[in-house]
Amino acid sequence: MSRRALRRLRGEQRGQEGPGLGQLGIDPGSERAREAGPPPPPGSRPRATVSNRFELIPAEESEDEPVTGEEQVDTRLSEQDTAGGNKEGNKERNKEGAVAEDTDDGQREGEEAEQPDQMPASSNKPRKKKKKRKTKKTSAGDTVEDNDLEDIDSLLERLEDPSGLSLPSQGGLIADSRPLLYVEHRNLNPENELKRYFGARAVLGDQRPRQRQRQYVRSTWLTAPKNTWPRYSKTGIAMRLLDTRRGVQHFTFEHHREYQQVQFKFLDAVESMDPNNIVLLLQMNPYHVDSLLQLSDVCRMQEDQEMARDLIERALYSLECAFHPVFSLTSGTCRLDYRRPENRAFFLALFKHLMFLEKRGCPRTALEFCKLILSLDPENDPLCVLLLIDFLSLRAREYTFLTRLFQEWESHRNLSQLPNFAFSVPLAYFFLSQQEERPELERSQARERAARLIQLALVMFPSVLMPLLDHCSVQPDARVASHPFFGLNAQISQSPALNQLTSLYVGRTHALWKDPAVMAWLEPQTHEVLRMVEARDPLVQEAEHKRKIRYQSAPRNIYRHVILSEMKEATAALPLEVTSQPVMGFDPLPPLDSIVSYTRPERTSHPSNESTLSLFFRSLLPNFNLQGDIRHDGDDEAGAGQDLNQGVNRLMAAMRDMLANIQFQEPPRDDNPEGDGDWD
Repeated sequence: MSRRALRRLRGEQRGQEGPGLGQLGIDPGSERAREAGPPPPPGSRPRATVSNRFELIPAEESEDEPVTGEEQVDTRLSEQDTAGGNKEGNKERNKEGAVAEDTDDGQREGEEAEQPDQMPASSNKPRKKKKKRKTKKTSAGDTVEDNDLEDIDSLLERLEDPSGLSLPSQGGLIADSRPLLYVEHRNLNPENELKRYFGARAVLGDQRPRQRQRQYVRSTWLTAPKNTWPRYSKTGIAMRLLDTRRGVQHFTFEHHREYQQVQFKFLDAVESMDPNNIVLLLQMNPYHVDSLLQLSDVCRMQEDQEMARDLIERALYSLECAFHPVFSLTSGTCRLDYRRPENRAFFLALFKHLMFLEKRGCPRTALEFCKLILSLDPENDPLCVLLLIDFLSLRAREYTFLTRLFQEWESHRNLSQLPNFAFSVPLAYFFLSQQEERPELERSQARERAARLIQLALVMFPSVLMPLLDHCSVQPDARVASHPFFGLNAQISQSPALNQLTSLYVGRTHALWKDPAVMAWLEPQTHEVLRMVEARDPLVQEAEHKRKIRYQSAPRNIYRHVILSEMKEATAALPLEVTSQPVMGFDPLPPLDSIVSYTRPERTSHPSNESTLSLFFRSLLPNFNLQGDIRHDGDDEAGAGQDLNQGVNRLMAAMRDMLANIQFQEPPRDDNPEGDGDWD
């Protein structure tokens, strides 16, 4: 009877470990053990004289003894070794019970020495399962899976806080360990947010089969290129790394010569005050960034929001294709200087894009873009997105991020002196206190902080309360309405700069305060502030002194933010020096200390004291110039008279040319004056 038949009669399973050589009655020093020799090479049938490969194992080593460190490494590598391994790998696999992979007779002889008391099992089970079962039957704690579980347990024990916080709280701590302005790529895609709200089928629709037939385009993070866009080619924009200081990399965009020529044509088209000229320029240069920004404003004024948003996305795509290989959107350590005109288009495109996202109902994506803008120049904040980031955090329900921003930046940025942070941060703490999944201790601490901060905000900015209640359609009680601290005098006495900040905040975030629970929380805090005022608390006097000294004039970046936000309440409060100058959508209120890398070539300037007749002839003949060449300083009266005579002669010559070019068209002759009598 063959050994395989004998094994089947015993009901033994292939691939199980056999007992030691001592249990088989074989002497390790016998001639049979010496004749066994090394195992055959992979893929070849062993000699018939080879009996049991387990004879290579010393007789005194039993199955219950712990495996050494060297054998443990071989155990972990046994599943990776296949039949194509070397001879040493085959020996180690035999030690770990990988006999199931060998089908020759010599291996069957080795399998004959199996324990008879093993549970019988079917011989047609997958080999992979037998490997896993064998791995579990090795010495205790030696399997890879058990070690991984032990590593995870030890890691969780090290992360456990002495206060005994639960795992979700620890997850929050891990998330907070990242940089404050860390940007996640997945949060830059508005479709991901819309999928969470409405589902993938409602967002994508029938776009999935079309994407398979779509031509290859460059993958980007800021926007997704569309099939309706023109084919992209190099526009002449590049990005250069200026320097690296203290782990922060400073970059700048650069315009090549061909792009500079297009930029000059764009400036001419803007001065013509005709949007059709910009459209013609975009037909020739479909990815010129400033033209896309300016035409987007024109489309938005014409209530074509979809086209305006599409043009902004195309501008972002053009700029992202010019990124430096080292430039990172997510690290928060890459800087762009707004004083350079080449960099301003990127700031403005990001800001306008996030405004469209907020109106589209994607506040979480808009918050991520806001963090990106702030990370590009956090010290100067050229677009003053700090006036917006609190609103987006509240709308996206990112209360923890807002409170963390306030705690980390209050010491060096003095955020509490901005009305938006003074009121939004306590509102965020109030919303945190309403979350039932949080521990009761944490909720009570959030309520205390919210009450303390909202009282400080009402003391520092009393002019916010009444307009906020008015926008929320809430009638205050008689005590609050009649008290002079919150009355009309508080709004009239504040400076214009502070009036802009308060008007901007009320007009933007009043919808967040309409919650009845918020109003019920605000009412007792308002009465507590009135009690402090009537008691002549020193804090009230100090706040009044700060309002008189500070907020004398707003910086230029706040004016720029008000213009880009287009809030009616704040735009009406802009000073005359801002509203009197022209504001261009591609570069509103450029910095006074701009770093110019190239200049526009000078053009022949026409005097402003031209006559109406001269302007009329110039509209007909663009090359006509009544005054001739530009006069040089120091010309005497004789020279002026001579220039006047020359100008008159030019005017007469232009009139003669115009009259000579006028041709009157003769009416068509009718060979049949009587006609047919038929009408066409």
